[in-house]
Amino acid sequence: MSNNKKSGALFVGLGIFLSRIAGLLRERAFAHYFGNSDAGDAFKAALKIPNFLQNLFGEGVLSASFIPVYAGLLAREHNEKTENPEHHLEASRVALTIGSLMFLMTSFLVVGGIVATPFLIDTIAPGFEGPKRELTIKLVQIFFPGTGLVVMSAWCLGILNSHRRFFLSYVAPVIWNVAIIATLLMFGNGSSQYDLAIYTGWGLVAGSFLQVAVQLPTTIQLLKTFRFSMETANLHVRIILKNFVPSIVSRGVVQVSSYIDNILASLLPTGAVSNLAYAQTLYLLPVSLFGMSISASELPEMSSITGSPEEIYAKLRDRLQRGIARISFFIVPSLCAFLILGDILVAALFQTGKFTEKDTHVVWMVLIGSSVGLLASTIGRLYSSTFFSLKDTKTTLNFAIVRIFFTTILGYLFAFKFAPMISNDPVYATAGLTASAGISGWIEFVLLQKKLNKIIGKTGVEYRYQSKLWGSALIASAAGLSIKFFIHLGLLEHPIPRAVIILGIYGVLYFTITYMIGIEESQSIINKIKSKVLRS
Repeated sequence: MSNNKKSGALFVGLGIFLSRIAGLLRERAFAHYFGNSDAGDAFKAALKIPNFLQNLFGEGVLSASFIPVYAGLLAREHNEKTENPEHHLEASRVALTIGSLMFLMTSFLVVGGIVATPFLIDTIAPGFEGPKRELTIKLVQIFFPGTGLVVMSAWCLGILNSHRRFFLSYVAPVIWNVAIIATLLMFGNGSSQYDLAIYTGWGLVAGSFLQVAVQLPTTIQLLKTFRFSMETANLHVRIILKNFVPSIVSRGVVQVSSYIDNILASLLPTGAVSNLAYAQTLYLLPVSLFGMSISASELPEMSSITGSPEEIYAKLRDRLQRGIARISFFIVPSLCAFLILGDILVAALFQTGKFTEKDTHVVWMVLIGSSVGLLASTIGRLYSSTFFSLKDTKTTLNFAIVRIFFTTILGYLFAFKFAPMISNDPVYATAGLTASAGISGWIEFVLLQKKLNKIIGKTGVEYRYQSKLWGSALIASAAGLSIKFFIHLGLLEHPIPRAVIILGIYGVLYFTITYMIGIEESQSIINKIKSKVLRS
């Protein structure tokens, strides 16, 4: 078990890294064939409803309500199974009942969603009209079956994570991305953009099926049985169901904020929805890779802590502080890279085919707006996981509502009132949407921190440690800018090799500086690399 504790975040991070790389390749292929066209806007907007429901009813809810209870049962079984063998089956019974309820719920969700799509469409893209609106409707109806499948994939993830089988659950989306990429390559050259959007939608559904299929065998093996169960009278099932609704809102707040941004973006000129989606793909990379990986691996560990309240709180403080330090070590340089070198990154990933140099600049501006709340969103996930481990979903619910309120109000003001005062260029309005969501994320983070500190004691960001990280990242960024503006090599004219060289030097310098000034995370990583090199 101890080895699993040490490597949990590593395996989550590795799985997420591979799936995100596949996702970036998917977005690059998508940008090549669609650019910032009407068909691209329709596809991105259509994904919002199923993605929104998937995150609300899938991993988010299970992380908040199911995993803490299920992981706690597994911990109890591990300690007591020699005394009471019946405990060994309790966790499986709870998991099967929740899985059965989710299957029924998603079945109704899929059927109802397909029927209601024409009425739902105005909630995600009220500014779409004519063929663009009709394409969006068709795509949403195609996506719904895939949504149901991915929700069941999240059930598998909850079980796998609780058993510390992190890698499989987080690498499974690779096959989803591969299916979409394969569809684009297969039909991209001989189809109109509207037809290609439909074909790609069906490729997405096929990928969703495969994503479940690769996780199910191991899930069944861990449960030791696989059957339909409706033991809703079970105490642990009732606890999970009691926390279900608060979990939907609190854990899905990022999706709610994104959904609100999408509604407002649909009212802006063509390209705003696509630009927002491209920027969010990059923004969510460090959120998922570092924030989610650490939070996801910590949740079952926190939920398994036993002892007196004082002992539990002390262990939670220790895990939380170490988690904040690890998240900050990776997020601060990511944030600096977005702000200062973001155009290099955007060009390397998306500048191909119909995605031009002008589009690169636009997406970079939107990415800068997104970066405002990057640190708050990632650390906030860890605070939310700590509340979930305490079986408290109401606190995160209340603060999520506050965040949604500010996201809506500030998003409208920034995009439609303040941005036009600066420029008529719609890019400022889109960037204003993402910046407003970031400010709202900071408000939520401060509320979460203050409330948790009253329960378990003082926690939070160590400002001296943060200043060292920021100083190191800014020095490395200055070096990257020097290469960008003052070194003229023919090799650097192409976006990809230019990004590899500039961002590669940026990353090496950041690790070197933080190592030299004694940052523990950097020294640990570099020492491991040095020891492996010396052994080889």
